[in-house]
Parts: sequence; C-alpha cells; structure tokens
Amino acid sequence: MSLQAYQAAAQRAEHPRELEYRLFGQVTRALMSASQADEMDFAVRIDALDWNRRLWSTLARDVSEPGNGLPKPLKAQIISLSLWVSRHSSAVMRRQEDFEPLIDINKMMMQGLAPPAQAA
Repeated sequence: MSLQAYQAAAQRAEHPRELEYRLFGQVTRALMSASQADEMDFAVRIDALDWNRRLWSTLARDVSEPGNGLPKPLKAQIISLSLWVSRHSSAVMRRQEDFEPLIDINKMMMQGLAPPAQAA
C-alpha cells in the first residue's frame, strides 16, 4: 500500500475528536518550540502563532455553524477563547507577552479531547 493510500485510509478511520486532539498536539509542540527559539527567529515564532490562531479561528467558525450540536455555553466559551488567543498572539508577536498561556490553553483543550483511559 502506498503512503498516500495509507494516509487517506487513516484519515477516514480517525474520529473527529482524535483528529482535533492530534492537531492540538502538533500546534502545541510548534508553540513550545517557538517559545524556546531565538527572539530574532521571527519566522519560527510567527509561523507557530499563526498556526495556533488559525486553529482557534477554525474552531470558532465551526461552533458558529447552525448544525453544530455543542451546548450554547460551550460554543460561547470556545468563541471567547478564540478571540483571546488572537489578542494574546498579537501581544506575543509584539514581545509584550509570552507563549506560556497559549500553550497552557492548548494543553487544557487536549485534556478535554483526550480519549478515556484504557481499562487495564
């Protein structure tokens, strides 16, 4: 089986929640790496911040859709967090804030998305 065929099959078999968890993991790792990068390495820092901002914007757009089944209070919280992420990311780009709160928020989202522990 070719790599492309395997990847296509994996994507079809992956539950949306698992996909979100994996994506948050990738973005969070990028933020962690960017937080350790030289302050003059703008490309690494801005790429990670932009990726995270786009992830949160996509989530906010998704929960805004009429067919989204999440409870209204949860939708409102996700939209509010998305707005905060955007503002905080801009402050990080201006070197007025640091990456840690963004990393912490993403880790909390990952905890909420994590599959239940397997029974031993």
